[in-house]
Amino acid sequence: MRSASRTARGRRLVAALGAAIIAMPLVAACGSDSGITINVYYSPEQVFDKVVAKCNQQANGRYTIAYNKLPREGDGQREQMVRRLAANDSEMDVLGLDVVWVAEFAEAGWILEWTGQHKAEAERDVFPGPLSTAQWNGKLYSATKNTNVQLLWYDDRLTPSPPKTFDEMISTAEQLKKDGKPHQILLTAAQYEGLVVNYNTIVNSAGGHILSDDGKSVVMDEGAVKGLEILKRLASVGVTSSDLTSAKEQQVQLGFQQANSKAAFQLNWPFVYASIKSDAPDRFQHLRWTQYPGVIPGQPSKPTIGGFNLAVSAYSRHPQESFEAALCLRNADNQKFQAINESLPPTIQSVYDDPTPVDKDKPADEKTNPTMVMAYPMKDAVFESLKASESRPLTPAYQNASTVISAILSPPGDIDPPATAARLKRELQDALQSKGILP
Repeated sequence: MRSASRTARGRRLVAALGAAIIAMPLVAACGSDSGITINVYYSPEQVFDKVVAKCNQQANGRYTIAYNKLPREGDGQREQMVRRLAANDSEMDVLGLDVVWVAEFAEAGWILEWTGQHKAEAERDVFPGPLSTAQWNGKLYSATKNTNVQLLWYDDRLTPSPPKTFDEMISTAEQLKKDGKPHQILLTAAQYEGLVVNYNTIVNSAGGHILSDDGKSVVMDEGAVKGLEILKRLASVGVTSSDLTSAKEQQVQLGFQQANSKAAFQLNWPFVYASIKSDAPDRFQHLRWTQYPGVIPGQPSKPTIGGFNLAVSAYSRHPQESFEAALCLRNADNQKFQAINESLPPTIQSVYDDPTPVDKDKPADEKTNPTMVMAYPMKDAVFESLKASESRPLTPAYQNASTVISAILSPPGDIDPPATAARLKRELQDALQSKGILP
């Protein structure tokens, strides 16, 4: 799951930094000295075109990267790439893959294994959790570009000490409601991947499993049932918003920051920081964050890993240049640039402690040339969350499994934990064998 923010604050910062960092025109389909064009198919991001421009400058004419924007919605991105790869399309070189697609694309033979120096560079200093999303069957099939984990965002006027577990959060919300104060818990619970992400995090935090570690069979153990119980309680005790069953990321963010908001908490990705700072300055003054709530007292949560990886198409006519281009697009400097400008969490650990501003040759300035600590103050919470994070079930049939889970869990208020667990176990087993599913 990725977060995409288009904020006024981000636009101002990019405008100020752009000339200093990337003193060259944007690229796209213009040629190179060698005549080699590397077509990158990737989702829309606020400053990715500037990253592409920087990498073209560093390529020094050996190749030119052309940024081909995929649809904003994940299903549309996957559909376009699957259809073209199934037709052996050689015009696609570097593919931007949601972390849950790598196993599927590798199993289908659509992407190349990373080996040698390319592999070593792609694995260097990457968090183990995000790195696992780039692998399949013990081999590396992509390079991590950015990761993501949800945090608990709250208002310190309402809850100076944030809850550490779901039970605490629900009880606190109930008390705030009794006191006539903003009390709602906002989260993504529409029938889509956002609901699956929350359920997966709760299950992992309870020590449970939905599928086996090899992704070949359904488990649905006590922790998975506990996750159903929490979702059911959360949706049934009157502490969520009336639009819970249609809530996606942007909706959750807007519900928290709107004037006269009834929300005390939101579970969401780090992109909300820049958005609330720009759009709701009064609430931003009291905006705080901490790790996603856990399930077992005294044990931290295990938030679900989101983000994107870069893979090289098996049909590319320029694989060597494609590997080089992908490595540049996700190197430490560019991950820091995108973290500072659009709050995309880096996968490279050392970036979080990098004290230098974006333009290393100029003095640090919060508005025009910030450091990570200036522009990304939630970095410590993200860093700690990533150390405890876990991926969604790694299986080539993930799309099938996700479709089944989101359909059965929606609406969360209708969950009957034992019966729902039995249905999930039955229908997920069919999904893993691609029975009765049209992903």
